[in-house]
Amino acid sequence: MSNYSKTYRVGLVGSGGIARAHGTACQALDGADLSAICDVSQDALDNYGEQFGVPNRYLDLDDMLEDANLDIAILCNWGAVHAETGIQIAKSRKVRAILCEKPFTNNAAEARQMVAAAEENGILLAEAFKFRHHPMHLKAKELADSGAIGDVLTIRSTFCSGGSGAGPETRKPENNWRFNKAKGGGSVYDLACYCIHQARFMFSADPIRVFASSQPGLEVDDAMYILLVFPNDRTAQISVGFNTATAQYVEICGSGGMLRIEIAWNNENRSVDLEHRTPDGTELINFEPIHQFTNQLAHLCDCLETGQPHRIPPENSINQMRTIDAIFESAATGKAVEM
Repeated sequence: MSNYSKTYRVGLVGSGGIARAHGTACQALDGADLSAICDVSQDALDNYGEQFGVPNRYLDLDDMLEDANLDIAILCNWGAVHAETGIQIAKSRKVRAILCEKPFTNNAAEARQMVAAAEENGILLAEAFKFRHHPMHLKAKELADSGAIGDVLTIRSTFCSGGSGAGPETRKPENNWRFNKAKGGGSVYDLACYCIHQARFMFSADPIRVFASSQPGLEVDDAMYILLVFPNDRTAQISVGFNTATAQYVEICGSGGMLRIEIAWNNENRSVDLEHRTPDGTELINFEPIHQFTNQLAHLCDCLETGQPHRIPPENSINQMRTIDAIFESAATGKAVEM
């Protein structure tokens, strides 16, 4: 029996890898129904539709919006076209909410345009950072805000997905969107976005200064080192890349202790721990396995059901893209960028 007053009908735009995580969330959440999918490839539509039992399959987005009677559209297509797609959906007024996978857009200018289109048409627009709905990250924020580690001064985080030891010539743009500039690839859009958003979340602020240094791949940044300076001389140190050994940890360091997460981002259906270290010892807080995408969809449905604000408001996503713009500018010029 659903906790909702209705079943929320969901349509996906794009049927690639990330769409499967969202499809699983729709299957797991009582009160959500994966009603339709749209993709540019009929074969991709049929493969996805058969796997997830979705009969309504569209090659044209306008057709899906007109016919499928959706409540929620989830953007799972390439990041380079998120703004174009989101604006098209918002202007149609055929859905109540849009959940947009990261990266939100290519840049802050596009983010402002998409947010404006959603606001003008009464659409709830939210960025899909799955970790923001994991009890572990919510607990870390609660502990930090309560003073459990004193004043939070520095955050160190990483998200690296390499480990093969192979050179950039193995990461070919035609083989994976992550290495393809035209599709919105690169280590910042794919990996650093998590660390950037998490630092802004923990500090409840946006950086005032940015410095970044990149390691180039064939078309996009293969790796990036980022220093974000926040008000009151607080800092976030971020290292990401496709070219180094797999890692995804966060350390939140305060004047009186530290919070550490070893498996911060991709931990679907895995038990995870939050370490709370102080001079008195270490407390290990364990969290049972969850599917973050299901929690994310549940929160969006809760917002539609009750009218409560989303955890990630659109203005936050604009500022996320402002920060990413500054990172690319710093990497290109070799200079710090004042925000």
